[in-house]
Amino acid sequence: MRITIALVCCLLFTSCYTVDRNCSDFKTGTFEFTYVIDGVEKTGKFVRTETMNIDYFDNKIDSASVRWINDCEFIQKTINPKSMAEEKAIHFKILSTTEDTYTFEYQLAAKEPYKKLRVEKGSAKKID
Repeated sequence: MRITIALVCCLLFTSCYTVDRNCSDFKTGTFEFTYVIDGVEKTGKFVRTETMNIDYFDNKIDSASVRWINDCEFIQKTINPKSMAEEKAIHFKILSTTEDTYTFEYQLAAKEPYKKLRVEKGSAKKID
């Protein structure tokens, strides 16, 4: 009986917790993120409008189109791909937000046959 009461109490308290997601605050703006290449942590920047995303990283500029599915999800596709990998669209989903940051996950928009779907996570900080 005690176990049942404890279990019910735990379920009641955990079901009340909700993640803050003010996704519309992060649809456009200038953002900063960190990434690791060959064990070296670097900082990149990107500018997002309603329809475009411009990345600035490793002294390179890369542009992509953005198509919003809803306030928290969008599909991004490189405009001038230089390889087969860059031709593939990426699905982004905002998982949680704070005042100036958001946590997201991303994966290929279309699953490749015979390959396990790889989902990655990241975070970005809005600087403007």
